[in-house]
Amino acid sequence: MVAKGDLIYASASDSGILEKGECGGAVTAILKSALETGLVDAVLAVKKGYDVYDARPVFITNPEEIAETAGSLHCGTLLTPKMIKKFLNGARDMKIAVTLKGCDAKAMYELAKRQQLNLDNIYMVGLNCGGSVAPMTGRKMLTEVFEIDPDTVVKEEIDKGQFIVETADGQHKGISIDELEEAGYGRRANCQRCKTKVPRQCDIACGNWGVIGDKAGNTTFVEVCSDKGVDLVAKAESNGALKTEAANPKGVEIRAKIEGSMLKLADKLRAKQFAEMGTGKERLNFIMDETSRCIKCYQCIENCPICYCVECSTKKGHLVTPGQVPPPFMFHLIRYSHIADSCINCGQCQELCAMDIPNALYMHAIQIEMQDMFGYEPGVNMDLPLLALVEEPTERKRLSDTGSDQIFDIFQEE
Repeated sequence: MVAKGDLIYASASDSGILEKGECGGAVTAILKSALETGLVDAVLAVKKGYDVYDARPVFITNPEEIAETAGSLHCGTLLTPKMIKKFLNGARDMKIAVTLKGCDAKAMYELAKRQQLNLDNIYMVGLNCGGSVAPMTGRKMLTEVFEIDPDTVVKEEIDKGQFIVETADGQHKGISIDELEEAGYGRRANCQRCKTKVPRQCDIACGNWGVIGDKAGNTTFVEVCSDKGVDLVAKAESNGALKTEAANPKGVEIRAKIEGSMLKLADKLRAKQFAEMGTGKERLNFIMDETSRCIKCYQCIENCPICYCVECSTKKGHLVTPGQVPPPFMFHLIRYSHIADSCINCGQCQELCAMDIPNALYMHAIQIEMQDMFGYEPGVNMDLPLLALVEEPTERKRLSDTGSDQIFDIFQEE
């Protein structure tokens, strides 16, 4: 019987799912079983749209439709948690299973802390993630580096340090991720900096790292991280949807080494990318220069999972001059200060910026400095962020009553 903390190999019992699913189809089998057994009312996942560069969110209540979500999409850069908040009432009135990358999982926790989601009703199916590729970057990379027509690609994957594609005529080609990134392609910059490769915040964390021998390629490595994770796997086992066995100890060791290597690489790339901005006034001038291209389209705010205010301070005329484009730097300062302690480095503010401003780089750099100073790491558990310790309504009333803008009397004499 599966238990919390178990490391297992799993694969689908259904031959159709086994063939269509990634690494044995365990995730597809678990999601289908959760719907069939009534463990959840619906599944929120991602499926291929027009092509491999078109990742589409899909809300499923019919178990037979789960197979549409099988397989991986490394050129899909969606973030699903805010969809649950905006369109599914924060899972307050239904139980939902959702597939999540590391940044998705961290966003779930941060939204839950802000009472925007009901985590009790959400079953989090984590997917190990070495990083994703922006769709347009992917197409350009395939054209210029792989010398392949991107429209002929039917499948892509990241495996053994390579980005590998398969074309409609059955050809395979792989190039080293390191080589691609040295040339300015490959994974998104925020993915290169990410250190949440195995999303243990989820109820289960699934991937192919550590699957060895004859199991490689047709089995999923599953880490059971919570009691809800136990329920997901146990239900799938009991109704015959899933075959499991203890993970090979050598595979466990290899998985840990892969994760460790990726974390060291992330540290190296963080240092490199942050250093390129300079420090002190040099960094401030760099940010001000880059953000001077802003057209105030609000995509950074609309798509940030931490931004949830009904009334955004950037739309208040006494703080940000209305109708001014580019907006004054105060527009960006408000946003930075609002989420400085809780940025999860998902990259949505950069991915969807109409002017290609590297917003995620600034936000992540600020967040890491605050993390080093105060010890708060966003999205890893339900500990509250620093600014949550201020009761906003009470503090606003005090400021209004006293006319003071000083929250803490830090200049009091000894």
